[in-house]
Amino acid sequence: MTLADLPHPTPPSDRPVTGRDRHIPFLAMIGARLDSEADGVAVVVLDLRPDLLNNHGGGHGGLVMSLLDSAMANAALSRIDYSREVVTIDMHIAFMHPAAGRLVATGRATGGGRSVCFCEAEIADASGRVTAKAMGTFRYRAQGPSQAGE
Repeated sequence: MTLADLPHPTPPSDRPVTGRDRHIPFLAMIGARLDSEADGVAVVVLDLRPDLLNNHGGGHGGLVMSLLDSAMANAALSRIDYSREVVTIDMHIAFMHPAAGRLVATGRATGGGRSVCFCEAEIADASGRVTAKAMGTFRYRAQGPSQAGE
């Protein structure tokens, strides 16, 4: 069985799948919310819950990566006023301290052109301490359903 053989869930028709207000089920499930976005800068906020922790009591690394990815993707999209979509090409993460409490991920578009956008992001906890940083490359693509293999 390949990925193409698996059933692909269809988002409810009453929820947008593109643009500023698009619904991303995974981010909704973990409780992440887009706080602000404009001119290549985006802020995503999440209040950690016990079910999002790792076995050491900090925010799970996959959760941290997802917040960084979301902040950078929204920064790239805000740079072009959400006129297209983005897919993540590459991401590098540095975990600096355990993530705890309210997490604020700030993403910034730092360069690129018509087809790609380079971004960076960081997560700060409630005390303002930076817990993780990332750099990523995002490819712009036309709005619409995902293509097989992407």
